[in-house]
Amino acid sequence: MLCFFCAKAARGSCRFCGRGVCEDHARFGPYLLQVSRSVSRDRAEALVVEDAVQCGTCRPRPQPVAMPELD
Repeated sequence: MLCFFCAKAARGSCRFCGRGVCEDHARFGPYLLQVSRSVSRDRAEALVVEDAVQCGTCRPRPQPVAMPELD
């Protein structure tokens, strides 16, 4: 796989969009793996990877998108 930006050999792929990125273009940030409800604490809790590879070009939405058709 080649880097989406410069065509060098990719060292990883964006966790959100899958674009290949080299070490010069790779960015790192949080990625939400799982959300669950804690019965003992009575709150939602998340399992997060803090340094997931990101391309920096795609823009994951900051807020959830409603999908009533799946209810």
